[in-house]
Amino acid sequence: MPAKIPAPLCRKLEKAARAAAKASYSPYSKFRVGAAVLAGSGKIYSGTNIENASYGLCNCAERTAIFTAAAAGERIVQAVAVYTPTQTATAPCGACRQVINEFGPTALVISVCNSAARLESTLDRLLPSAFGPKALRVRR
Repeated sequence: MPAKIPAPLCRKLEKAARAAAKASYSPYSKFRVGAAVLAGSGKIYSGTNIENASYGLCNCAERTAIFTAAAAGERIVQAVAVYTPTQTATAPCGACRQVINEFGPTALVISVCNSAARLESTLDRLLPSAFGPKALRVRR
């Protein structure tokens, strides 16, 4: 189980996710999603969804934020906040859950939206029995 994230830090993470959605490149869906990750260093990295005319090449906000953190040298994700422009909170998609697992198998996942609704869980609950780095380790 991850360490408890203090409420003020959770609010900061949620605010960063909401702000990131404003930079969304979503000309096709018009669905502006933002995400923010709390890295092992304590730094927050944000990201947004990036669409492409070839729909299969789109990138979700969660993955954009994690890839940004990884490109900066971060290797641990403690928490992920996701904002969707909906009335109900939306959990990360399966691909994003798999990427979160790579860097934070027990990360806190917080989903917020345009109402007071929210989802809060841990990645291991959202993606039980996940395939990850441990599955690729060779026994000696």
